[in-house]
Amino acid sequence: MTLRLLAVHAHPDDESSKGAATLARYAAEGVDVLVATCTGGERGDVLNPTLDREDIRRDLPAIRRREMADAARILGIRQTFLGHADSGMDEPSPAGSFARIPLAEATKPLLELMWEFRPQVVVTYDETGGYPHPDHIRTHEVTTAAFEESDDGTPRKLYYLATLSRSWFEAMHEATLAAGEESLMGPVLEELPPTDVLTVTTRIRCEEYFATRDAALRAHATQMDPGHPFFAHSREIERKAWPWEDYHLARTNGPVEIGPGVEDDLFAGLR
Repeated sequence: MTLRLLAVHAHPDDESSKGAATLARYAAEGVDVLVATCTGGERGDVLNPTLDREDIRRDLPAIRRREMADAARILGIRQTFLGHADSGMDEPSPAGSFARIPLAEATKPLLELMWEFRPQVVVTYDETGGYPHPDHIRTHEVTTAAFEESDDGTPRKLYYLATLSRSWFEAMHEATLAAGEESLMGPVLEELPPTDVLTVTTRIRCEEYFATRDAALRAHATQMDPGHPFFAHSREIERKAWPWEDYHLARTNGPVEIGPGVEDDLFAGLR
């Protein structure tokens, strides 16, 4: 049986900042991994101050597509755009954008992709979107709708990303300080909710792929500020303190045998 994993994200770069090491691990193990990117990120900002120039801003949609192709190659995965228009962060979102079109219309391209690709496992965001960007919230909505409408036996499991949680930032902060190094996580922790949103049901060991994750992140050069605290901590400390990426099993479709304790495989019960 060919194992297939579909990760649904809102914009180019989201796949590399959320769960990328998991994708790289499964791809290296022979799983057919496909990322569906809902929008082109054309209304995004240039977040890397070294690239914040008029020529970059003018050509940003094309640049972000090239960055996405580079990141997919680094991760060893396939990727496709679903063709929706980026909603941006302004309120209200522009007419015709991903967040504004009817849910059924927004869901149709993903549902057709699920019918064609037939993944056993789907990964996306929880109800909050991970953060309150309208495209992230809509990505959750269309993915859960498509999962429920795919009633032909696939997909079987739907997971929400629980990466970059408060627990993760706290662990990195404390481990960095314990190693006698300066931590830049303190200001980040001050901005996060006091508790994690999701219960972790599944942890995927993927520390061997943290370097691949980082390379994919840097491929999205317009979106990654090299000075961000995420790039400051020791990867060796991270491998020891938090060698996995976290997920929440949100829904199942059909008979899936769920064992006790925390899963260590997104395909648990399906192999």
